[in-house]
Amino acid sequence: MSDKKDKDAKTAKKGRGGMIIKIGAAVALLGAGGGGVYALVATGVIGGGSKLAIKEDKNPKLIRKGQADPFAPVAKEGDGDAGKAVDGDGGSEYRTLYFSFSEDFTSNLKGSGSLVQVSIACSTHRDYRVLLWLKKHELAIRSAMLAVLADTDETEVQTPQGKEALQRRLTQAINKVLTDAEGFGGVDAVYFKNFIIQ
Repeated sequence: MSDKKDKDAKTAKKGRGGMIIKIGAAVALLGAGGGGVYALVATGVIGGGSKLAIKEDKNPKLIRKGQADPFAPVAKEGDGDAGKAVDGDGGSEYRTLYFSFSEDFTSNLKGSGSLVQVSIACSTHRDYRVLLWLKKHELAIRSAMLAVLADTDETEVQTPQGKEALQRRLTQAINKVLTDAEGFGGVDAVYFKNFIIQ
């Protein structure tokens, strides 16, 4: 009987030892598999790692006074500091660039036999790309601005408040064209260089 008990004890120990080995192997396999999956996700091989990457903002950036504009035209050799702008200490913390449209705008006014003729400029606090885009898309911008002018009542443009409202609508029209064409507007304001109603 004693032999039988010893045999049963050995079998129980052997069974317990085999179970521990099986559990240990399963844990090791799970760890290795998890580590492999983590490595594949971290490197972007699976799980859309490249899609989840943070996109760089490529829109025109605000340029502070005194800050270099990486998109500004390079000064010609021999110009020195003769044409260099000097920013004041007060006002906006951002530098302002201006763009003047090459030709005047002439349009009928809504519900009237009158014409309006205006010279227009606009401004931006962003980098020089906005001015490049204004020049590049000037034809489309002119068309949008003429549509805004044609949809303006004569009585509206006879008051300062009406002219300010027109400036805001023109700014929106310019930014819409630029956003549609380049993905970003960037024009902050529109200015009238002259304004004639006939």
